[in-house]
Amino acid sequence: MASDFNIGDRVRLVARPPYFKTADPMPMLRPPDSLQVGDEGIILSRKPGGYWGVRFDRGAFLIDSQFLDKLTWPAKIVINPSWGRPQGGLMTI
Repeated sequence: MASDFNIGDRVRLVARPPYFKTADPMPMLRPPDSLQVGDEGIILSRKPGGYWGVRFDRGAFLIDSQFLDKLTWPAKIVINPSWGRPQGGLMTI
């Protein structure tokens, strides 16, 4: 597991800690089922003690680097449905 993250890196949760701490100005503890192993996020900030502020789909959390792995390739691929066949037989570029 990589501990040399940079702000803006995409990361994946590889294990769940006993609890999650939100990355709010007044952090709150959240249960371990708040995120699932494999959830992907983006590094927002570095915190003391090896913690990172990470934005996931379900919010921003402070997570120890031992629970994160850096993604080297975009794992989520978004396909636009309008990229299919052109409608009406004409295709404009």
